[in-house]
Amino acid sequence: MTNNDVLRSVRYMLNLSDAQMVSILALAESEVTEAEMNSFLKKDDEPGFRACPDVIMGYFLNGLIFQRRGKSEDAPEPSIERKMTNNIIMKKLRVAFDLKTTDILEILKMADFAVGQSEIGAIFRKPGHKNYRECGDQILRNFLKGLTQKIRPTKAKA
Repeated sequence: MTNNDVLRSVRYMLNLSDAQMVSILALAESEVTEAEMNSFLKKDDEPGFRACPDVIMGYFLNGLIFQRRGKSEDAPEPSIERKMTNNIIMKKLRVAFDLKTTDILEILKMADFAVGQSEIGAIFRKPGHKNYRECGDQILRNFLKGLTQKIRPTKAKA
């Protein structure tokens, strides 16, 4: 998944405006204008679309952690990765939404995507570990879909 896809998903999930997206970035001490954010949120084929750089995505996810969980003076600030992967995005979303492995399994089940607990554990391991597994686009997409359903449940049609 592209960084732009993740930004659009999180924006929809949390019902955020462009200004709120910029303020989340500001929490991680990154300066992005509303116009720049707007260009990151456009669809790939729309005029004015700009690909979101990995560094901006890192700042956004750290800002999301600070917004949802607060900034801790005791804990070191999360690092800003220069190369963003689906695994890193999953890890940061896990921290931001305070999720355990069982919560992630439940969220994926909400999106009709069944995965084993060991498979999820492998995604959160460090690269180089013998059981490390790369997180595919399908898992991340279904995780975002399930998380959206959990946070923004749709009303049942009468």
